[in-house]
Amino acid sequence: MSTQTLARQRSLMFHHDFRQLWIGDTISQFGTQVSLIALPYLAVTVLGADEFEMGILGTLEFLAFLVIGLPAGAWVDRWRRKRVLIANDIVRAIALGTLPLAYVFDVLTLGQLFVVAVVTGTATVFFDVAYQSYLPSIVERHQITEGNSKLEISRSTAQVGGPGLGGLMIKLLGAPLMIAVDAASYLLSAFFVARIRHEEPPHDRTARRALRVEIAEGVRFVAKHPLLRRIAACTSLFNFFSSMTASLLILYMVRDLDLEPGVIGLVFSAGAVGGLLGAFAATPFAKLVGEGRAIPIGAALSVPFMFFTPLAAFGPAVPLLIVGGLGMSFAIVVYNVTQVSFRQRMCPPHLLGRMNATIRFLVWGTMPIGAFLGGAIGAASGVLTVLWVAAFGSILAALPVVISPLIGMRELPDEYDEHATPEHTTS
Repeated sequence: MSTQTLARQRSLMFHHDFRQLWIGDTISQFGTQVSLIALPYLAVTVLGADEFEMGILGTLEFLAFLVIGLPAGAWVDRWRRKRVLIANDIVRAIALGTLPLAYVFDVLTLGQLFVVAVVTGTATVFFDVAYQSYLPSIVERHQITEGNSKLEISRSTAQVGGPGLGGLMIKLLGAPLMIAVDAASYLLSAFFVARIRHEEPPHDRTARRALRVEIAEGVRFVAKHPLLRRIAACTSLFNFFSSMTASLLILYMVRDLDLEPGVIGLVFSAGAVGGLLGAFAATPFAKLVGEGRAIPIGAALSVPFMFFTPLAAFGPAVPLLIVGGLGMSFAIVVYNVTQVSFRQRMCPPHLLGRMNATIRFLVWGTMPIGAFLGGAIGAASGVLTVLWVAAFGSILAALPVVISPLIGMRELPDEYDEHATPEHTTS
């Protein structure tokens, strides 16, 4: 067996640069998940936020994706992505670190929480665009799916253990001090990313064109691709409706279902087991049903589980929330691993930042709108109305990929050919 063949078969566990990225991401994910219930719980219980204010908080967390999502991709393609990752980890650590300090000195306000949401959201835009664009540059093309699967395993494992630990620590420390854990996690993430040996060459400044021209290239690439635009439409609509639920979920659990923080953490952790299973199952599932079919099947599977959240108001709340979260997480992770790996593999390297930014703009830009509408509808008609609207909306969200050529495809193309049709890649 040749050295090249052995390298191709070797797990990414033995890849130094990917290992640093993986460790850094895992630490950050655990810190984020530990604080998953801390920010909204802080807003509800310490600062007395109502439905509309919770909607505003959810809006501000994702507003940056709508406002600067597109130019962020062009900027990231001009910069060294490793530096972008480190810088934005540090920004998030500093911003979050101000919250426990303000709480200790008894000057914490809802306004400060809103500002921190904007700052961390902006840093997350640059981090996420650079992150998804950086992975293909440090691993081989055939390793991208494995890399995404491992990163999803970390995220899902953090989802399983993080909120439960967060619920316990909120009881011991209180929500504001819990956010300090998240701040520290971003610093550790920056440390491990800094250990990556791969250095991207400096970009040729003389080759730069007008920002609007470079942005338009990324938008045009996504819009012209017959499969990418369907995937973007599905994810965009799903995020719109799910953000309506997410902005009010803690309020729903605390006020309407009367759940304690420890139980809320347990619900999040138990439900996220499905995400962990989905991360492990994504690759074999795609091989079994076909890589193309895995995307619409994953989207369709998530729909019925969206209804378990509003149904929790009429039945055994905790079991319904757990089952709904477990099933939805499994389906979404299978969908995400498959579609993210496809677009990373298929996109030309020089367009990765702008392609990812365009996708992020389309699929995350709907989230602040959904969160705002969720808060507004909740203030006018109640939280339960919002949850039912979101559940029925998920049916609409799945249609762009379910009613598409993807449902008949086993293999997805490795490169974009604008003259090919999706049917040319079926088997």
